[in-house]
Amino acid sequence: MVAVNAVDLLKKEIPVEEESVCIHDGVITALVLVDIINGFCTLGAGNLAPREPNDKMLEMIEEAVKLSKVFCEKKWPVLAFLDTHQPGKLEHPYPSHCLAGSHESDLVPALQWLEKESNVTIRRKDCYDGYIGSMEEDGSNVFVDWVKNNNIQTLLVAGVCTDICVLDFVCSTLSARNRGFLPPLKDVVVYSRGCATFDFPESAARETKDALTHPQEIMQHMGLYMAKGRGAKIAKDVSFGALK
Repeated sequence: MVAVNAVDLLKKEIPVEEESVCIHDGVITALVLVDIINGFCTLGAGNLAPREPNDKMLEMIEEAVKLSKVFCEKKWPVLAFLDTHQPGKLEHPYPSHCLAGSHESDLVPALQWLEKESNVTIRRKDCYDGYIGSMEEDGSNVFVDWVKNNNIQTLLVAGVCTDICVLDFVCSTLSARNRGFLPPLKDVVVYSRGCATFDFPESAARETKDALTHPQEIMQHMGLYMAKGRGAKIAKDVSFGALK
């Protein structure tokens, strides 16, 4: 009897239809980068950083850099969420991570140049969901205002983790769009190669208190599947061109 690979079986039973997406100059499009910071992406940078080199994480950073350069050359809006927590305020079930003022909560070296670009907005958040993390004490929302002020019609989303912070942000954004809170936003596109998640095998989880098993390839697929199910487009590749 031939053994069936769990990932292959998952992709067969719940496939994710990906498409080629062309971003046209005539459609106001913005880029959202979710938590591409040292504490999640740089080898050995913290409790939730990769423990060994990870090709998927490296590919995600490379694709995010490529997109960022295009958007900055065109002076199109870019919003970068940076996970940033105050000491003593844990985010269960995860250990302390990305503390305010630490190297962990900074953009990865390949993207730090974004902080000097006039079209880039940096938003530090203290929760999984960037939409919720954009809320101010006066009831306003930095992300909502950013969408409205820039008349954004399409959002292109990249970052980490696909099944956690990326997914939570995408789901909230789509729900807000459906309720009419984000005019003129129409489409949310998740770029699969521009997203990644972490790998925490069962053997490691078994030895760590309160830890959950998190197989990278399976959870990447599930994150994309759930985003698709909420109404996002999943892009396998992204190109740019004039509107015909």
